Amino acid sequence: MVFSGIELHVVYDRKKEKNSKFFSGIKGKKNKIHLQSQPVERHFELIDIIRSQMQISEAKDACLRKKLIELVTSKTCRQINVPQISSGLLDGIRESDFLNEKHYLQWRRRQVNLLEEFISSSTNVGTNEHRIIRSSLPKIRDPKEWDVKMSPSDRAELLYAIKQVVLGLSSLPGEVGLETGTYYCTVGYQLNIRIYEKLLIGMFDILDESQLIEEAEEILDLIKMTWATLGITQKIHDAMHGWVLFRQFVGTHEPSLLEHSILKLQRFVSAEDHDRKEEQYINRLACSQQHNGVKTKLSLVEAVLCSISIWCDSHLQDYHLHFSKEPGIFGRVMTLVSLTGVPIINSGEIKLLKLNASDGNVTEKFRSYVERSTEAAYTRVASTIHLESKLAKTHSLALLANELNLLAKREFSIFYPVMRNWYPEAGAVSATKLKKYYGERLQPYLVEVSYLSEDVRSVLSAANTLDYNLSELYLSTCEENKLNHLSNQALDRYQIEEVAGPVILDWIIAQHSRILQWTERAVELEEWEALSSQQRQAPSVVEVFRIIEETVDQFFGWNLPMNITHLQALLSVIFHSLDAYLLKVSNGLVEKKYLLPPAPPLTRYTETVIPVIKRKMVENTLTDDGMDDKLTASTISKLCIRLNTLQYIKKKGGILEESLRKSWALVRSSKYQRSAVEEPSQNTVSDSLTYDEAVDELFSTTFNSIRDTSTNAIGTICDLIGLRMVFWDLRDKVLSCLYCGNVESARLDKFLFHFDTELNRICGLLDESLRDLVVLSVYRASVDAFVWVLLDGGPSRAFSETDVSLMEDDFAMLKEFFIADGEGLPRSLVEKEAKFAAQILQLFSLKTDSVIQMLLNASQQISSGLHARRHGSIPDDAYILIRVLCHKKDREASKFLKRQYQLPMSSEYDDTSSKDSAVGSTFMSDILERSSSFHWTEKGQRSLTSFRKKIQEATSELRHAAW
Repeated sequence: MVFSGIELHVVYDRKKEKNSKFFSGIKGKKNKIHLQSQPVERHFELIDIIRSQMQISEAKDACLRKKLIELVTSKTCRQINVPQISSGLLDGIRESDFLNEKHYLQWRRRQVNLLEEFISSSTNVGTNEHRIIRSSLPKIRDPKEWDVKMSPSDRAELLYAIKQVVLGLSSLPGEVGLETGTYYCTVGYQLNIRIYEKLLIGMFDILDESQLIEEAEEILDLIKMTWATLGITQKIHDAMHGWVLFRQFVGTHEPSLLEHSILKLQRFVSAEDHDRKEEQYINRLACSQQHNGVKTKLSLVEAVLCSISIWCDSHLQDYHLHFSKEPGIFGRVMTLVSLTGVPIINSGEIKLLKLNASDGNVTEKFRSYVERSTEAAYTRVASTIHLESKLAKTHSLALLANELNLLAKREFSIFYPVMRNWYPEAGAVSATKLKKYYGERLQPYLVEVSYLSEDVRSVLSAANTLDYNLSELYLSTCEENKLNHLSNQALDRYQIEEVAGPVILDWIIAQHSRILQWTERAVELEEWEALSSQQRQAPSVVEVFRIIEETVDQFFGWNLPMNITHLQALLSVIFHSLDAYLLKVSNGLVEKKYLLPPAPPLTRYTETVIPVIKRKMVENTLTDDGMDDKLTASTISKLCIRLNTLQYIKKKGGILEESLRKSWALVRSSKYQRSAVEEPSQNTVSDSLTYDEAVDELFSTTFNSIRDTSTNAIGTICDLIGLRMVFWDLRDKVLSCLYCGNVESARLDKFLFHFDTELNRICGLLDESLRDLVVLSVYRASVDAFVWVLLDGGPSRAFSETDVSLMEDDFAMLKEFFIADGEGLPRSLVEKEAKFAAQILQLFSLKTDSVIQMLLNASQQISSGLHARRHGSIPDDAYILIRVLCHKKDREASKFLKRQYQLPMSSEYDDTSSKDSAVGSTFMSDILERSSSFHWTEKGQRSLTSFRKKIQEATSELRHAAW
């Protein structure tokens, strides 16, 4: 630099602060140094930074500065070079200038080596003097020879001779006539290039080699002052600068250095060749490059490009290994390849071919990159998959498919978008290779698949996903790049659908049997107690749905190709499982008829006689040996739990249906299963239905049936709860006592608190959504019980005209009790359900002769028996009218019943055996429950006689029955 004109001072004031200023400028330009206004001062700072960067001590620096100034003043050659500087420094620097002998000897050997290389490389060195000097240089290198044996005059003479030889060689002109391209620059360019490379490397932070120091640009300007001395041209500089940046990138993996390198090489490659002499000079700087066993001679800049190209080539052979973790670098490397070209061995030489998609050699090169990198990546994955399989306890083929999916994802998200610019078929080649490698290992496994185990599921699912992904990537590559010759050759699919279809059906069938067994076991253990105070359904239904949901999750978790046949099979499993459970919920309950009291015998009253009756409690005759068990299973608390369970099935069934519909929609829309679900099964759906209609019909048929069955069962159990409460649980407390003896002393208000207590208990057991239904059922049973007291109350109940208003008040009280000031049942519903009972009460308010006339009119409809139509048309119902007359405390009614039907007065009934009572009651009930009716002629008497005989026959055996 000093020989190029820069001013250099021997004494430099800045001592320790110089290092601190230098280090403060590294790592991202922190704490910038204030630029001095005087260029000389700035030069001093920059040169000191260079000294620090090249790790030269201050003592050595001071010594060299002093000697260099002396050399400048005694400059004898038009142009200076490194050998001249080395010979001059050898003559001027002594051991005393160094801190220790070791450093001095190292420095001296280095200078001798420089001189020896220069003189030995000179082709024109043929004189005897040159040979003597060349043989004398080792003496300088040897401390004993130089420092001990040789005298000072001998040393001075040898150094002078060396100077003359070096000066003579340095004065020779270059062969190309270029001022920079002197003889020395051509002969000693290897040394010059290494020195220049060392200077360029000095721009990198010695503490962080991935970063340029802040003063890099300024230092580069100073380094350019050495061009003439080192034989550097702009083109050589660009090549070397790009090479140094690239080498630093290789060592540090800093992406920004690769960016800088690309910029420098782009400038070098795009520069136009205007100076022919410079080109000749560069071509004279010969180098050799070896690649794949082939050694080729190249120029310096060609060697730089070739070295970069060979590095890129070696890394692209396995780009998955080198660039997967640094995907951004891959694109830059491909840009670098576009600048340098790809190395091709042709006729025993290495040639760099520029990237051209139409060039067959380049295409083949890129194809080899894709194939080799894909194969290498696959080999790495496959080599470790067995061990990973043992650690993960997952089948190796499933793990391999998952890993290859990740590999394909990286290929098409990172590498293919870049590679396609030069090789559009890259994606198709990679997909084909991966498909082939995995298929070779999968095919033998598929042949052995016979049932759907966990390993089979994992392998088929992973293979199906890989199969679809690779096929889609292959086709998308062909479509994007209009590769018609490849798009017509779609990849062969793995036979996943053919293998998975039958084994999935087999699995569903097996689940069907398993779930039914679990359902039966759960119901057998069920005691119909609430799961908890918050969850009032039976534990068994929770278990059944858990099993069903577990099966559904497994079904949709297979991630295998499925069609509508599989869906139908799954829905069939769900239907039969829930239907079987619903049947168990409804079974084992007592029948309604066993909760109702038997019909009492017909009797009559007089106004004056109030008989003293020995009343016996009503006994229901249960003809079934297992009726006690059914009554035990039909307690109100257990019925409420069953009811909650049915409601839970309805709610949970709706949630399950919605979930299934969504899951199946996802299956249909899934890119991995679309081909398998598009075609409706001809065996399961009508040809006239579309696919969506067929699926919707399957869902609707399955879950509507479950909902209907649940709703019907809820209605049945609700009715059973009302009957159980009113006619069984409250029989002794309410039914047997209401209006018994006389109305005034046994009014309804004395018994309503029993209803209130029982209803509160029931509502506490029920799901809130069911309470209105159960309350309505209890109300209906209460109305029926009220009607039963009026019509079938037996000999202990007789109602006078004055009692009717009291009963009407009681009935109004009963209705208001269930309306509950607007918080209970709707008034309109209450009135609707009370309509029949109100009509019965109205009959009791009529005159006896009016009721008798109604009976005579109704008798015209009687032909062969009595038809007990509780909710029929009252004026035409002979059963009701006779019962009303039997319970009217009226002389005229008693006379009529005595005269027409020979019915005894209540006082004439005595207690009889329960057997006679049971037989008589059964027989009477049978007569009164017949569905046919009598038809009276207009004369009426014959029919009336026939009707009277039947009544007499029915009551002849009941003369002594009491209730």
